[in-house]
Amino acid sequence: MTNKDERPSWPEYFLAITELVGERSTCTRRKVGAILVRDKRIISTGYNGAPKNIKHCLEVGCIREQRNIPSGERHELCRGLHAEQNALIQAALHGVSAKDATVYCTNMPCSICSKMLINAQVEAIYYKDGYPDELASEMLAEAGIPLIHIGKSENQE
Repeated sequence: MTNKDERPSWPEYFLAITELVGERSTCTRRKVGAILVRDKRIISTGYNGAPKNIKHCLEVGCIREQRNIPSGERHELCRGLHAEQNALIQAALHGVSAKDATVYCTNMPCSICSKMLINAQVEAIYYKDGYPDELASEMLAEAGIPLIHIGKSENQE
């Protein structure tokens, strides 16, 4: 947005909400939020953190930090679920299909989340910050799901 009197675009609006959702994160490394939107209505939200009734990293520490695991590797070695996973799970728990939804994420989805979003048949993914996972980009492109970067860089798509 260039003029303070202008309204944010829909992607800017939903990404701003996604950032607030991410503030609920219990991850000590990165606060990530994701929302599923259909017909300009939020149908589900998710943030990264441990499953229900499981101690989270703010309480017990980060396994990934303790083992020096780089970002983008060994996703299974973490107490938490990713924001996109939690958004899909919340939609499923409430009987809401993610099919044809648009996903807004504070970070580009990893390859595991990308596979889930592909099978959930989402129609597009908007994200703010990058993530070191080339396989995710390749699979989303192959599946025909647009991956749209709306960040602070000059290389916006």
